[in-house]
Amino acid sequence: MKIFSYMEQYDYEQLVFCQDEESGLKAIIAIHDTTLGPALGGTRMWTYESEDAAIEDALRLARGMTYKNAAAGLNLGGGKTVIIGDPRKDKNEEMFRAFGRYIQGLNGRYITAEDVGTTVADMDLIHEETDYVTGISPAFGSSGNPSPVTAYGVYRGIKAAAKEAFGTDSLEGKTIAVQGIGNVAYNMCRHLHEEGAKLIVTDINKEAVQRAVDEFGAKAVDINEIYSVDCDIFAPCALGAIINDETIPQLKAKVIAGAANNQLKETRHGDAIHEMGIVYAPDYVINAGGVINVADELYGYNSERAMKKVEQVYNNVERVIEIAKRDKVPTYVAADRMAEERIEKMRRSRSQFLQNGQHILSRRG
Repeated sequence: MKIFSYMEQYDYEQLVFCQDEESGLKAIIAIHDTTLGPALGGTRMWTYESEDAAIEDALRLARGMTYKNAAAGLNLGGGKTVIIGDPRKDKNEEMFRAFGRYIQGLNGRYITAEDVGTTVADMDLIHEETDYVTGISPAFGSSGNPSPVTAYGVYRGIKAAAKEAFGTDSLEGKTIAVQGIGNVAYNMCRHLHEEGAKLIVTDINKEAVQRAVDEFGAKAVDINEIYSVDCDIFAPCALGAIINDETIPQLKAKVIAGAANNQLKETRHGDAIHEMGIVYAPDYVINAGGVINVADELYGYNSERAMKKVEQVYNNVERVIEIAKRDKVPTYVAADRMAEERIEKMRRSRSQFLQNGQHILSRRG
């Protein structure tokens, strides 16, 4: 992998390699863009096939966080860390404390959080060495489990997408097919049920499905049937890449809006559902409640304030739809443009400020 060529292509700022022989730490911190503020993004621990694969994942995920944070209206840039190792057997206290010292050495340019393969307990160990970490235990002033907050944001985003498709954001009587009933989807289903929506659910976890049936009166279907059921809204809340050549011809929904990451297998699939007239709420816009919530910890966590910010997911989805109409593009393209426009405005503002400062200095000189 030609690292500098890749970084130049997508305008990355920094790539940091962290190694601690005693603990076995091998970590890569990627900082994509800090125009809007310090880079925020989680720490992922995974058994990568190669060091190149780990580097590429860190870079890809960091860039994704730039767009997610910008689209969410946060004054934060994008970054990400990957730790090479098996999270089931390679973890130790020394590893995360050593990693915390590396984060501290960046002096606030990068703030981390929990991600795949890491836990709140791991974040607490990092917190022993640095304050530049979110998602720690509530005893340290954290927000705790982010799933209910993420779920509320997704629920708000579904309402915004429904308004575009049906002329009203009321979900009463609407049939919503939910793929995956994990922690986020369960809490989302609770909001949908309370508003009077009819739920069709599926998951490989039969207990999770039964819970939704018992508590929300949901109808259970086989995991392969969920795409073709008669419904108004399809809510992917499990796997990525599920909007693809196989599933698109089966869809009957007028709206696709759910919590899963990377729902489009390829960008052309976003074009395909756009041409079908399906309203798609881009995943990184609608599922931003979690990052909005942990970002509030940076100001001293306040639950009421955080939830008010998460409510804005509704407005963010509306804004994406407006840009899509303005530019006559699919919503997945519009979401990127919304993020890019916000970053560019800040970049121009800072550039103008610096130019004005230099002009004043030159006059004084």
